[in-house]
Amino acid sequence: MQQDHFQDKAKDWDKGSIRQQNTRTISEAILEQFSINKEMEIIDFGVGTGLLGFEIAKHAKKVYGVDTSESMLEKLREKNTPELFIEPLKQDIIVQPLEGEYDGLISSMTLHHIEHLEKFFATIYKNIKKDGFIAIADLEREDGSFHSDNTGVHHYGFEAESFCKIVEDAGFKNICCECINVIKKPHRDFGVFLLTASK
Repeated sequence: MQQDHFQDKAKDWDKGSIRQQNTRTISEAILEQFSINKEMEIIDFGVGTGLLGFEIAKHAKKVYGVDTSESMLEKLREKNTPELFIEPLKQDIIVQPLEGEYDGLISSMTLHHIEHLEKFFATIYKNIKKDGFIAIADLEREDGSFHSDNTGVHHYGFEAESFCKIVEDAGFKNICCECINVIKKPHRDFGVFLLTASK
């Protein structure tokens, strides 16, 4: 059984002001790039407690929140209301791919936890409709000091050129990668990029 690395973190996850501010910046950047409307169904990969997903759900027909952490999805379910709802899906989509096609995929600060990026992008490519999009935010290359505990972390951020190449090799086009935020921690600053692409 897969270990839930976020079990202890889930209950206080939404209290972090840096996390909230970063997610707000990411959601604004995504909404600036893509016209998300009430006919669109979106996957939020690594949805966590829904910080990003709920912002996007205000504009979309439906958001499906995918995560492997039951404790994070439990917090998400507590926040669901009839007016603003994310459909929680607990699964490892690399092992057990999603069925169907979606208008887009969003993700915030999740990919550094994914070991096999080539498999991930090849898998989700099949789930995105023609002319659909992906919008993925994560850390620029760092020295491993972003997390106080690197359990479950497979990448210390990403170098834009090699990251974009993986996305391109999976079949995506119109790939763009730009720094959208800087997270300031006491010991150093960490850049956050948004990668966007279409199918």
